[in-house]
Amino acid sequence: MIELIKFVVGTFAENKDAIVYDVEDDGKNVNVSITLDSADMGKVIGRQGKIAKSLRTLVKAGSLKENKKYNIEIKEKDAE
Repeated sequence: MIELIKFVVGTFAENKDAIVYDVEDDGKNVNVSITLDSADMGKVIGRQGKIAKSLRTLVKAGSLKENKKYNIEIKEKDAE
Protein backbone atom coordinates (compact mmCIF):
# COMPACT_ATOMS: atom_id res chain seq x y z
CA MET A 1 0.00 0.00 0.00
CA ILE A 2 2.92 2.33 0.72
CA GLU A 3 4.06 1.85 -2.88
CA LEU A 4 0.67 3.09 -4.09
CA ILE A 5 0.93 6.18 -1.90
CA LYS A 6 4.46 6.88 -3.14
CA PHE A 7 3.37 6.45 -6.76
CA VAL A 8 0.43 8.85 -6.50
CA VAL A 9 2.36 11.49 -4.55
CA GLY A 10 5.36 11.17 -6.86
CA THR A 11 3.14 11.66 -9.89
CA PHE A 12 2.03 15.11 -8.76
CA ALA A 13 5.14 16.35 -6.95
CA GLU A 14 7.89 18.01 -8.95
CA ASN A 15 10.64 17.81 -6.30
CA LYS A 16 10.52 14.05 -5.69
CA ASP A 17 13.86 14.00 -3.85
CA ALA A 18 12.50 16.24 -1.09
CA ILE A 19 9.58 13.95 -0.21
CA VAL A 20 9.91 12.21 3.16
CA TYR A 21 7.65 9.30 4.10
CA ASP A 22 7.33 8.40 7.79
CA VAL A 23 5.41 5.15 8.34
CA GLU A 24 4.32 3.91 11.76
CA ASP A 25 2.64 0.49 11.82
CA ASP A 26 1.14 -0.72 15.11
CA GLY A 27 -0.64 -3.78 13.75
CA LYS A 28 -4.15 -2.54 12.97
CA ASN A 29 -3.40 1.11 12.20
CA VAL A 30 -0.77 2.49 9.85
CA ASN A 31 0.05 6.19 10.12
CA VAL A 32 1.71 7.60 7.02
CA SER A 33 3.14 11.10 7.31
CA ILE A 34 4.19 12.68 4.03
CA THR A 35 6.43 15.74 4.24
CA LEU A 36 6.60 17.80 1.06
CA ASP A 37 8.45 20.84 -0.20
CA SER A 38 6.27 23.96 0.06
CA ALA A 39 6.15 24.29 -3.75
CA ASP A 40 4.59 20.81 -4.07
CA MET A 41 1.92 21.18 -1.39
CA GLY A 42 -0.74 22.60 -3.68
CA LYS A 43 0.00 20.13 -6.46
CA VAL A 44 -0.30 17.07 -4.23
CA ILE A 45 -3.31 18.26 -2.24
CA GLY A 46 -5.13 19.63 -5.29
CA ARG A 47 -7.91 22.16 -5.55
CA GLN A 48 -10.19 21.94 -2.54
CA GLY A 49 -8.23 18.85 -1.47
CA LYS A 50 -9.55 16.66 -4.27
CA ILE A 51 -6.29 14.81 -4.96
CA ALA A 52 -5.64 14.16 -1.26
CA LYS A 53 -9.21 12.94 -0.79
CA SER A 54 -8.91 10.64 -3.82
CA LEU A 55 -5.62 9.27 -2.49
CA ARG A 56 -7.26 8.50 0.85
CA THR A 57 -10.19 6.80 -0.95
CA LEU A 58 -7.83 4.62 -3.02
CA VAL A 59 -5.84 3.62 0.05
CA LYS A 60 -9.01 2.88 2.03
CA ALA A 61 -10.33 0.62 -0.74
CA GLY A 62 -7.00 -1.17 -1.15
CA SER A 63 -6.41 -1.64 2.56
CA LEU A 64 -9.55 -3.74 3.06
CA LYS A 65 -7.58 -6.84 2.01
CA GLU A 66 -4.89 -6.11 4.61
CA ASN A 67 -7.39 -5.54 7.45
CA LYS A 68 -5.57 -2.33 8.36
CA LYS A 69 -6.59 1.31 8.58
CA TYR A 70 -4.30 3.82 6.92
CA ASN A 71 -4.18 7.41 8.15
CA ILE A 72 -2.47 9.79 5.73
CA GLU A 73 -1.13 13.14 6.88
CA ILE A 74 0.39 15.60 4.41
CA LYS A 75 2.74 18.16 5.94
CA GLU A 76 4.89 20.99 4.64
CA LYS A 77 8.64 20.80 5.11
CA ASP A 78 9.88 23.35 7.61
CA ALA A 79 11.94 26.16 6.14
CA GLU A 80 15.55 25.74 7.14
